[in-house]
Order: sequence, then structure tokens, then C-alpha cells
Amino acid sequence: MKLQPDQSDVQTITGYGPGWVGVGSEKITHNVVIGSHGERLDWAGSFEELGPQHFELLARLQVEVVIFGSGRKIRFPQPAWLAALSARRIGVETMDTAAACRTYNILAQEGREVAVALLLDGPA
Repeated sequence: MKLQPDQSDVQTITGYGPGWVGVGSEKITHNVVIGSHGERLDWAGSFEELGPQHFELLARLQVEVVIFGSGRKIRFPQPAWLAALSARRIGVETMDTAAACRTYNILAQEGREVAVALLLDGPA
């Protein structure tokens, strides 16, 4: 799906599909963290490989909220993984990756300090 955000000074997601996400004219095909301040970081290999260290990385971004796009289906992180975010009073919302992309754009364009951590499942 192609997204057409309003003009924005923040990094936005311009499209997504099975196994990819677009940021500007770039097509990213690996799991990634995208932040409203221009952050773009490689992330975990798969949901099964996630652990506290992956969410500690998100806590260091010092945002208000992290959106976790867990792939085609909603899979919730274990509470222990979220300790670093909780300690810094950073909110976490879990949703499928498509919804996470749309929600990130809305919050980033509102001027919120937000990051989205995306697991990009390939085609079904």
C-alpha cells in the first residue's frame, strides 16, 4: 500500500507491503526502527529472536511512545522485555505492522516524539 502523507518535516513511511517498508524513495527489506527525529536502525531478526536488549535499544531513543509492529499478526512482547521502556516511562503500543506504519505517520506528523519498531514478514 502506498501512503501519501501531508507535507511534513519529519521522517515518514511512504508505503509498505509484505516484507518491505518505504521511507521516502527508499525501500527497506529488513526489520527496522524508524524515529520521528530521523533515526533509522536495523532491528531484531525475527519475533522469536526478540529479547530485553532489543527494547533497551528503543528506550535509548528517548521518545514518548514506541509503536511495535509485530508482523502480519499481533504478537505481544513479554513484559520482561519492556522493563527498560517502563523505567523511562515510555509508552508501548503493539499492533500489526501495517497498522503500526499508519499510526507512526499520524503521531510523527502531530509533532510527537515517536519511534516505530517493525518486523517485516515476507509474503504469506
